[in-house]
Amino acid sequence: MVATRKIAQGDLNQQVPIQSHDELAVLAQSFNEMTSRLQQTLSLLQAHKDELEQRVQERTQALSEAIQHLQQTQTQLVQSEKMSSLGQLVAGVAHEINNPASFIHGNLTYASTYIQDLLDIITLYQQHYPNPPAGLQEAIDAVDLAFIQSDLPKLLQSMQVGSDRINEIVRSLRTFSRLEEGDFKPADIHDGIDSTLMILKHRLKMATGNGIQVVKHYAPLDPIDCRLGQLNQVFMNILTNAIDALQDQGAAPSSPSQQPPTIEIRTRSLSPDWIAIHIFNNGPSIDTEIHSKLFDPFFTTKSVGQGTGLGLSISYQIVTEHHRGRLYCHSKANWGTEFILELPTHHPDETMPDLAAADH
Repeated sequence: MVATRKIAQGDLNQQVPIQSHDELAVLAQSFNEMTSRLQQTLSLLQAHKDELEQRVQERTQALSEAIQHLQQTQTQLVQSEKMSSLGQLVAGVAHEINNPASFIHGNLTYASTYIQDLLDIITLYQQHYPNPPAGLQEAIDAVDLAFIQSDLPKLLQSMQVGSDRINEIVRSLRTFSRLEEGDFKPADIHDGIDSTLMILKHRLKMATGNGIQVVKHYAPLDPIDCRLGQLNQVFMNILTNAIDALQDQGAAPSSPSQQPPTIEIRTRSLSPDWIAIHIFNNGPSIDTEIHSKLFDPFFTTKSVGQGTGLGLSISYQIVTEHHRGRLYCHSKANWGTEFILELPTHHPDETMPDLAAADH
């Protein structure tokens, strides 16, 4: 009775003792066999249940990953479209500025020559007629002819400097706007960096009270095979993050020994087949616990509406997948943060030495 009571309570490991060879023994034997089969059936059901739960968990995980991948792809498409639109806008602005600027730049040379000829004639006239009539002398004194003769060449020179500056801006805009070029082409990586700095110049000036100092140490590098428009996007993302970090530091109380906010850009050759680009800022360091998440999609430490968490993720994809290079970050307290891009100098599809063979 004890065994049957425990079996009834769910303990299927119990067996009814067989102490005779009569009908009760046969009944007990049958009861024990039924209990064993029931236990096997329950074990089989439990195994099926566990397998089903495992499948559901795997399907749920796969579905979650698929949804995340879809969201990531969708956001990247939106971001790519935004950058493409920006490229078209910048190219259009550069074109509209370039047309009138070319007229001004081209005519300034002739204007300078003509005005210098007129000034020379005036000087010769003054030498031959040092004592002009009273009415002419009054007019000369009224306009301060001596000042005009000395200042007009300086004025034209400053106009020439301004015109050269406009042409430089237009060239930078055109370089930066190469976002839609899909083919690998030889390009000067320094032009890409400089054009990005030109686009961000207003932020560099306004980020802190005295602006952000940009220090460049460019090694003599040959053009590399790349999609320069995509790399410009990488430079834009990294430099924007550096400006944000330095701006946050500038808003915090500073000590007398604190270094001025600085971004340092250094390029170097690792080997005939590889180059490196170092972008350093002396802003706050990156916390250790978030360092490993920097390149994860949608990860951001910025407040809502300030960042999508895709800038560095897309940059990592551009460098590692599109260009078969490497992108990594070093950060240390009381030092700053440095992003390092390592890029092959030749088309990634071509045979080239592995990066590990390069001398770091």
